[in-house]
Amino acid sequence: MSGFQTYLDNAERKAGLTPQQFLDLAAEKGLTDGRAGEVIAWLKTEHGLGHGHAANLAQLVVKGREAIEAKHGELHLDGLAARQDR
Repeated sequence: MSGFQTYLDNAERKAGLTPQQFLDLAAEKGLTDGRAGEVIAWLKTEHGLGHGHAANLAQLVVKGREAIEAKHGELHLDGLAARQDR
């Protein structure tokens, strides 16, 4: 498992939302076309994430799944409960 996935998993543990749920919420708020700094601020203030977890999620939101997977390998966005390797 990649370090990037570990950040996503830990953010889920902290906030109780899967990476996909974060992506969906960001899309609803119109943050997917925004800048990473805006997304980081939202994740920190509204979801209580620390800077590292927020920054990794922000990369996923702003750059998209394909770009992140090209760099870090396959991501699991459905959450820990959907995986056997948790």
